[in-house]
Amino acid sequence: RPHRTELYEDPPLGCWPIVYSPDYNITFMGLEKLHPFDAGKWGKVINFLKEEKLIADDLIVQAREATDEDLLVVHTRRYLNKLKWSFVVATITEIPPVAFLPNFIVQRKVLKPLRTQTGGTIMAGKLAVDRGWAINVGGGFHHCSSDKGGGFCAYADITLAIKFLFERVQGVSRATIIDLDAHQGNGHERDFMDDPRVYIMDAYNRYIYPGDGFAKRAIKRKVELEWGTEDTEYLQKVHTHVEGALNEFKPDIVVYNAGTDILDGDPLGGLAISPQGIVKRDEVVFRAARSRGVPVLMVTSGGYQKRTARIIADSILNLHSLGLLGRERPACALGSPSLAHMVRDSARDFSNLSLQ
Repeated sequence: RPHRTELYEDPPLGCWPIVYSPDYNITFMGLEKLHPFDAGKWGKVINFLKEEKLIADDLIVQAREATDEDLLVVHTRRYLNKLKWSFVVATITEIPPVAFLPNFIVQRKVLKPLRTQTGGTIMAGKLAVDRGWAINVGGGFHHCSSDKGGGFCAYADITLAIKFLFERVQGVSRATIIDLDAHQGNGHERDFMDDPRVYIMDAYNRYIYPGDGFAKRAIKRKVELEWGTEDTEYLQKVHTHVEGALNEFKPDIVVYNAGTDILDGDPLGGLAISPQGIVKRDEVVFRAARSRGVPVLMVTSGGYQKRTARIIADSILNLHSLGLLGRERPACALGSPSLAHMVRDSARDFSNLSLQ
């Protein structure tokens, strides 16, 4: 029998399936500045969306912290106990001074925000199935597996969201992960290595962290990119492979890891995608899932420049303006001329791209 959890309680119907908590943001004596990650980007995304009048505080779903009981759905007790050592957390988050802090401070200031984002991803999984789509403004810790963290990822939120759905939601027994962060998603790949219910597409810079050859065996559709890949080539590959992935395997949910570290100038990603290219990429994924009536859960993952928060907000605004963030399940709109028109527009955009 599934364990008791607060993460699957239904939010008010009037809420948008956008999940966030102010507890996502990591701020402690400037330590967060020692890692290139913008540890306050999640709050900035929400502020931009408020400024544009898309959302208000009472219209978003407040994320709850995942408890140990929730985390044990995937993680080993041994791994969770390791996080009680500050030097282990310092290694995972790549912030060496964390090793010298008392663990109760590390739990409160570093791990609690990550547990809250993990709770947000699990909550967004159920919301996506209920509403047709959901966005966790945080999450996407794709380097963490059941027994090992790394690359700023301490909890396996993608694996957890999928396992929760498989265990608790009738009719959800197949999932596709579309991982478009600049780095290989070796955490969920290790977790779902031999699980035929999960199909993984991963597009990443082949030369950067983590270079996990073992985990690559779990990828059903692998798109290995060269240094400095630009918009035209990138968007064509994403379009081809997303369509191919969803034609090859019919999932009940798409989990979309939408890292913005593909942005030109990112110190860790090594790719050269423009802000407009990122907005278009997200549109491609949402069009593909929504046109097939497949619920989509988006998490924001990596992105190591101050301007990524604005790009994430712009992408959400674009999805909304195109009608890809509807209030109801998308399947009922499949026959509508507006959607057919949107799909034609998308195809035209890509033929134009190839001519540039």
